[in-house]
Amino acid sequence: MSYLLALDAGTGSIRAVIFDTSGHQIAVGQAEWKHLSITDVPGSMEFDLATNWQLACQCIREALQKAHLPPGAISAVSCCSMREGIVLYDRNGDPIWACANVDARASREVSELKEIHDFQFESEVYHVSGQTLALSAMPRLLWLAHHRPDIYRQAATVTMISDWLAAKLSGELAVDPSNAGTTGMLDLATRDWQPSLMDMAGLRADILSPVKETGTVLGGVTQEASQHSGLLAGTPVVMGGGDVQLGCVGLGVVRAGQAAVLGGTFWQQVVNLPAIKTDPEMNIRINPHVIGNMVQAESISFFTGLTMRWFRDAFCAEEKLLAERLGVDTYALLEDMAARVPAGSHGVMPIFSDAMHFKQWYHAAPSFINLSIDPEKCNKATLFRALEENAAIVSACNLEQISGFSGIQFESLVFAGGGSKGALWSQILSDVTGLPVRVPVVKEATALGCAIAAGVGAGLFNDLAEAGERLVQWQREFTPNRAHRELYDEMKRKWTKVYADQLTLVDSGLTTSMWKAPGLVMRPQPGLLPEG
Repeated sequence: MSYLLALDAGTGSIRAVIFDTSGHQIAVGQAEWKHLSITDVPGSMEFDLATNWQLACQCIREALQKAHLPPGAISAVSCCSMREGIVLYDRNGDPIWACANVDARASREVSELKEIHDFQFESEVYHVSGQTLALSAMPRLLWLAHHRPDIYRQAATVTMISDWLAAKLSGELAVDPSNAGTTGMLDLATRDWQPSLMDMAGLRADILSPVKETGTVLGGVTQEASQHSGLLAGTPVVMGGGDVQLGCVGLGVVRAGQAAVLGGTFWQQVVNLPAIKTDPEMNIRINPHVIGNMVQAESISFFTGLTMRWFRDAFCAEEKLLAERLGVDTYALLEDMAARVPAGSHGVMPIFSDAMHFKQWYHAAPSFINLSIDPEKCNKATLFRALEENAAIVSACNLEQISGFSGIQFESLVFAGGGSKGALWSQILSDVTGLPVRVPVVKEATALGCAIAAGVGAGLFNDLAEAGERLVQWQREFTPNRAHRELYDEMKRKWTKVYADQLTLVDSGLTTSMWKAPGLVMRPQPGLLPEG
């Protein structure tokens, strides 16, 4: 029996997951990690290279031990990661600086770059790369040039975090299109770097590393990496990619027109496009898929999973204790309570994530609107259901934006990630969108997609698409309740208007945005400025 190892580096944790070649998860080693906030650098979230490599090796050894497998049983290893996080290396190939995807230090640099070519530079970047400046690598590199010129001068190569893991294992530096595409410096059409964008930004273009497609063998595990990780020296290390795109492979979302909702800390709504196309309104992000010559439209709902965790931890101590006594998950208990609340949650309207507006992206202050003081109608169960309904409404708005510019009409959705573990949430998503929703057996599909990439490199699978379709298994399909659909359409209409009004309070300085993109210039509303 052959086994494949996926090293999955998320925003908050690192996981080593072992699969067999039938797609069954055998064992997992996991550790949480934290990013470093630098004193006097607002928004900074540096990636702790030394500590995080130790954690990665710890997870690999833990997974091997739990699986009761010798190192030689692993046929290949591949790495995936959160996107946007970057790593810089010196001329010897040693990593010298890294930041996580959530690093937001470069607000001033984003504003500076926006002004290039009479504020047309960001539009050029978007239509070439599918990215805007707020989350791209260029402002962060410019920040280093301004504030840490010692690091900027030393930099000889840049990669993504998944590539750093692969380099630590194999000694080979390269990037793949799916993850490197989030830098804003990669051409969607050529799937290669576009150095002219860096030239226009006044940045060095000599630090761009080779681009290799997902599934390409980079090299073998080095002797040094073997000693640290417990893997057998010489084990093939295969190019991985971005977490969302590899997650789609693990879900079999590999053909044009297919759509998925990935329900984690952030929710991503992703749609495979039949041809390269960007949004004229610049609301939607466009990324290279790991499938060659395919791109994905992606919209992001902010902090959806994190909001549910906040609600659980802040208000549901009794339910947490009860769930522990019953031996069930707290979310499952809250869903059971919420299932007794009528659709529509008695009109309660959560204000958290907005639909995605990639060019001018910010959120209202978190709140609940339309609460009542009737404890029978306004309670924890009602608020929990309202949060689930609102997440589905935001997803529907994002999918409608994608459909609007791409012309794609969806036939069904795949729902995966932690959110899809809830049967009520899955049904609500189907009711709100009016689409059948399929939930896979393997909810955390990113690691499976990463393992498939390793299997392609090892010659165990023919290609990513074929393996993804063959290995995905479906647990359940939810079909829409038409009566609920009409109710949710009206709720969506009202929520859109209320959210717009809530944004004016942020614009006027009366409330604080839940999140705003680096470099965003807020526009005060006439007549709404606070006195004094």
